[in-house]
Amino acid sequence: MSTGLGHEIVSVINKLQDVFSTIGSSGSQIDLPQICVLGSQSSGKSSVLENIVGRDFLPRGTGIVTRRPLVLQLIHRPAPASQPNGTPVKMNGPDKFANEHEWGEFLHLPGQKFYDFSKIREEIVRDTEAKTGRNAGISPQPINLRIFSPNVLTLTLVDLPGLTKVPVGDQPKDIEKQIKDMLVKYISRPSCIILAVTAANTDLANSDGLKLAREVDPEGTRTIGVLTKVDLMDQGTDVVDILAGRVIPLRLGYVPVVNRGQRDIDTSKSISAALEAERQFFENHPSYKGKAPYCGTPFLARKLNMILMQHIRATLPDIKARISQQLAKFNAELASLGGPMGDSSGNVVLSVITEFTNEFRTVIDGNTNDLSLNELSGGARISFVFHELFNHGVRSIDPFDQVKDGDIRTILYNSSGSTPSLFVGTQAFEVIIKQQIKRLEEPGLKCCQLIYDELIRILGQLLQKIQMFRRFPALKDRFNSVVVNFFKTAMNPTTKLVSDMVAMQACYVNTTHPDFLGGHKAMAIVQDRLNVNKPPTPQPDAKSNRLAASHNSRDLDVEPKKDEPSFFGSFFSSAKKGQSKKAGPVMEAPPPVIRPQSALSDRETMETEVIKLLINSYFNIVKREMIDMVPKAIVYTLVNHSKENLQRELLQELYKPDVLDDLLKESEFVVNRRKEVATMVVALNKAEEIVAGV
Repeated sequence: MSTGLGHEIVSVINKLQDVFSTIGSSGSQIDLPQICVLGSQSSGKSSVLENIVGRDFLPRGTGIVTRRPLVLQLIHRPAPASQPNGTPVKMNGPDKFANEHEWGEFLHLPGQKFYDFSKIREEIVRDTEAKTGRNAGISPQPINLRIFSPNVLTLTLVDLPGLTKVPVGDQPKDIEKQIKDMLVKYISRPSCIILAVTAANTDLANSDGLKLAREVDPEGTRTIGVLTKVDLMDQGTDVVDILAGRVIPLRLGYVPVVNRGQRDIDTSKSISAALEAERQFFENHPSYKGKAPYCGTPFLARKLNMILMQHIRATLPDIKARISQQLAKFNAELASLGGPMGDSSGNVVLSVITEFTNEFRTVIDGNTNDLSLNELSGGARISFVFHELFNHGVRSIDPFDQVKDGDIRTILYNSSGSTPSLFVGTQAFEVIIKQQIKRLEEPGLKCCQLIYDELIRILGQLLQKIQMFRRFPALKDRFNSVVVNFFKTAMNPTTKLVSDMVAMQACYVNTTHPDFLGGHKAMAIVQDRLNVNKPPTPQPDAKSNRLAASHNSRDLDVEPKKDEPSFFGSFFSSAKKGQSKKAGPVMEAPPPVIRPQSALSDRETMETEVIKLLINSYFNIVKREMIDMVPKAIVYTLVNHSKENLQRELLQELYKPDVLDDLLKESEFVVNRRKEVATMVVALNKAEEIVAGV
C-alpha cells in the first residue's frame, strides 16, 4: 500500500474520531479502529509514545499520571523544501528549537496551535484536573490531541491509564477495578489493536498488560507486544525466545525498544539522541545485531502504521454500513420527536388518535406485524379468558356441592304445601334449579371484569409503544384518563346485560327444551338403577297370594299398617313409636322446629334421585347457553363498542382548542433528547460524507 493511500485511510479514521468526540459517548455505538496502549505504571508506556512522536509532551510523576484516555492522532505533514523565513522558532526548556511546521492541537481548544510541547503537557494536566479534580480519580472521557509533524508516521494511538494494584495516597479504594473496567471497555472492542507494553527485565508471565490482553483476545490475533528496558536486562540474557514466539506467542509479534532512563530524563537528554543510542544498542548487541532492522522505535512506528492501515482497510466497509444503520435509526427517532424543530400543532393530536385507534383495533383483531412468539397478546388473551377461564369456571360449578340429598328431601316436602304430592314435585325442581342458575352470575361478572382488565392492559401497551406519547406526557395522561373512563362507562351496560341474561334463565324454566331429560325418562332411569341395587325378593306362595287378596279388599281401612312407615316417617322420631296405647290416643302439638330424624326412605330416595337427574340435565343446558352467550354479550357491548366508538370519544374529549396547548407541552427529556438526536444526525451525516469518498 502506498504511503499516500495509507495516510488518507488513517486520516479518515482521525476525522471520524473528531466527529464522534464532539458528541460525547453517544458516538461510541460505532467502534472505530485504533491502537490502545496497555501496560502497568512502570512498564515505560509514556517513553514508548514519546519516542514514536519524537517529543517530550506527556506528564510525568509518581502514581497515576495518565488519568484519562489520551487519543493521540499523529499526522505526517511533510516540511516544505525551505522554510519561508529560514528561521526555527526559539523555545525555552528541553526543546531548544521547535520547527514551525511541527505542532499540536487539542479538540477541546479548536484553532489553537501548540508549538511548545511543554505547553501540551501542561494542557493535558490542566484539562485532566478540570474533569477529574486534583485527587487521583480517573475518568473515561478522552482527551483528543493531534500532532502534526514531518517526523511522524500517520498513526492513531490511545494512551490508557496504567494498571495499578494498590491504592496510594488519596486514590479511591477500588482504583484497580475502576482502571481495569475502563481498559476492558476499550480493548474488548473487535476494532481495537492492543499494544501491550511490558518491561523485558521482568517475567513475561507476570505482565499485567499481556494478562489483560489475553482476557479479551485469547488467541492473540490483535495484540502486538512491545518489550521495553531491553538494555537493563541481566548480563547474558535476552528476549530472543520471546521474539521468536516461543514464550507467549502473538500473531502480530513483539518489538523490542530502548527508552530513556530516569537519569536521561532528569538530565534532559533529547529524544533524538535517545533514538540514536537505541539504534546503536541493537546494531552492536550480539543477540540482536542480526535482527537490528526489526528492533527499535522507528520499526515499531512503521509496523503500527502498517497494521493500523490494514485494519482500517478491513473494517471500513463495516463502518460504512454501521454509519448508514445508525443514521436511519436516528433519523427515524428524530422524526418521531417532531423533527429538528419539533412540530406541535393540533394535527399531532389527530394523528395520535388515528394511530392509537388503528393500533387498538389491530391488536384486538390479531392482524399485527409484531406478533409475539413466546406469549399470547391482545385479542388472543381475550379469547383465552372466554374459552378457557370462563368456560372452565362455569363448568366447574356443581349444583349439589351446596344442596345435599337431605336438603332436597326437605324442599320436596315444603314445596308440596299442605297436600302431599302423588308424584315427584315440579315445584321442588324449579326452586332448586333457579337457585343454582343464579350462581352463574358471579363467573359472568368476573368474566366482564377480566375482559375490562385486558383492555386496560392493551391501553398500557399502546401508551408505551406509540412514540408521540414520550414527547407529550400531558397528552399521554389525558389519553389514559379518557380511554379508561370510556371503558368504565361501557362496563355498565355490559354487566347489566350479563346479569339480565342470568335473571332471564332463572325466571323461566323451559322444561320443553329438546335437550331436557324429562320427568318420565328420569323416573325410568332411577327405577332401573334402584332395581339393579335392590336384593331379589322371594316369590310369594299360594297362601300368601290369598292373604294378599283378602288384605287388598280392605281399601277403606284407616288403621295404619304396622309394617308400613308413615308419609312423614323420616321426620318422625322412632322413639315415640314405643308409647303404649293404654294411655289413650296420643296426639301432641308439633314441635317448634321439625327436622328429619332418620335416613331417607325408599320413596324419598327415589324422588331425590329423580330431582337430581332433572336438575343436572337442565343445569347443563343453561351452562352451555351461558358459555355461548356471555362472551357474545361482552364482545357486543364492550369490545366491539370500544373498537367502533373509541375514536369518536377521543376526538370529542381531546381535540378542543382550549386544551390543545396544555396537551402539547413537551417534557424536558424530549427537548434534550431531540437536541442529542439532531446533533447525532448531523455527526452521522458528516461521517457518511467522510467515508463516502474512500
